[in-house]
Amino acid sequence: MSPLDAIWHLANFFAPAWCVAALLASACKLLWRRETRGLAWLRLLKWGGAGGSLGLLLALAVLGHDGKMMAYGLMLLGISLPQWWLAFRPAK
Repeated sequence: MSPLDAIWHLANFFAPAWCVAALLASACKLLWRRETRGLAWLRLLKWGGAGGSLGLLLALAVLGHDGKMMAYGLMLLGISLPQWWLAFRPAK
């Protein structure tokens, strides 16, 4: 595998997490305007994408390969939990 092939392979592995994180960040900003008023869209994207990537890596380590439904479930959990925490965390 050439270095360019390895880069494309990694990009395609992490693309679902970052695309879904972008969609969910947009939906959060649209549907919960009041709760997410002080949050930047990019901040929601970064935390969601990082959580989704971590979920995919965890599934890869546990299952041995990607593409299983459990991997996508962990990815969704990793995306939604940080965004939920940022938007709806309890007031201090």
